Amino acid sequence: MDPKVRQSWEEFLNPEVTRPRLIAASIYIAGFEALKDSVVGRIRDFFWSGFDESGDKIDPEYQSDVLARNRSPVYASLEWLKEMHAIDGSDLAAFDRVKACRNTLAHKLFSTLGSEGLPPDFEQCFNEMIALLRKIEVWWITNVEIPANPDYAGSEIDEDGIVPGPIMVMQLLLNVALGDDGRSKTYYDEFRKGTGGG
Repeated sequence: MDPKVRQSWEEFLNPEVTRPRLIAASIYIAGFEALKDSVVGRIRDFFWSGFDESGDKIDPEYQSDVLARNRSPVYASLEWLKEMHAIDGSDLAAFDRVKACRNTLAHKLFSTLGSEGLPPDFEQCFNEMIALLRKIEVWWITNVEIPANPDYAGSEIDEDGIVPGPIMVMQLLLNVALGDDGRSKTYYDEFRKGTGGG
């Protein structure tokens, strides 16, 4: 058997190699979906104006102000966020790198689990993805949610102290899926205690 083929099969069949790669790829893809939802969903919700017999009513300005910028709702939304100064050109470049890594993971998963392993820029792209998700979420919190809430009128807001919900979920996911067994089980045990399940 060709040595490269043998090594690829050895890695693929070794649970200590395949399991963490598969979990890491899955978490990355889930994180990318959270990022896309933050980019597109937040803006769409901002233009939401209620319900009618056909479902959600979206202000027509969503089409003219956001979607008209690009055929892709994701890139149209990114351009809108850039115009609002929520992100900048370097963030757009980071999004493209993050998306390219996601596409490699999604479309070449078996190669990733075998001889190729995770993409060489996996860690960098993962960190960029989380940083961009946090930046966009914090912008919405500080520029839309807090100003609309009279309870925060005149308050000093420490942006560094804000931990958006999607970031908390990603951290929990990382800890549960990739943390040591003892720490991972702690979340489950505490949840069951708090909900009367154990």
